[in-house]
Amino acid sequence: MQATLEYMILIPVLIIQIFLFPMWVSVAMGQWTTDRQSIELQQAAGKLGSIIEQTYLSLNHTSILSCSFNTSLGLQPTIEGYNYTGRATLQAVSNAEYGTSKVLSVTLSLMGKDMSTTTLVTLGQNAEWLNTQFVNNPPTACVKAVKLPNQTIQLSFGS
Repeated sequence: MQATLEYMILIPVLIIQIFLFPMWVSVAMGQWTTDRQSIELQQAAGKLGSIIEQTYLSLNHTSILSCSFNTSLGLQPTIEGYNYTGRATLQAVSNAEYGTSKVLSVTLSLMGKDMSTTTLVTLGQNAEWLNTQFVNNPPTACVKAVKLPNQTIQLSFGS
C-alpha cells in the first residue's frame, strides 16, 4: 500500500519534470543566445564608432591640407548567421562650456530579429556625414574620408 502511494505521488512529479525541464532549458538557452547576439552587436557598433572617430581625428590635424582615403571596417560579415545593417545620422550639439560640435549616432540592427544598438561618436564642427546606411556589411565595406582644402572633413560608408 505504501509503495503504491509513493508511485502515485512520484510518477506525476517525474512526468512534470520530463516536460518542464526541457521547456526551462529552451527558454534559458534562448535568452542566453539573445544576450550573446546583443553583446556581439554592441561590440561591432563600438568598433565601427571607434573607426569613424579615429578616421576623423587622423584627418583633423592642421598639417593635413587635403586628403582622401578609405578605412576598412574589419567587422565580421554576420552575427551568428544574421546579417546586419548600419545607419548613421549627424547632428550639431551646442554646449556653453565647449562650444559647438557634432555627434554622429551610429545604429546597428540585426536583420530578421528585433535587435539594435546605438553608439555615439563626437566629431568637430568641420565634420560632414554624406550617406546614412550600409547593408549586410560586405567584406569590402569601409569608411570613406575626404578632407577638403577648406578643412571640411566628409565621412561616409563605402564599399
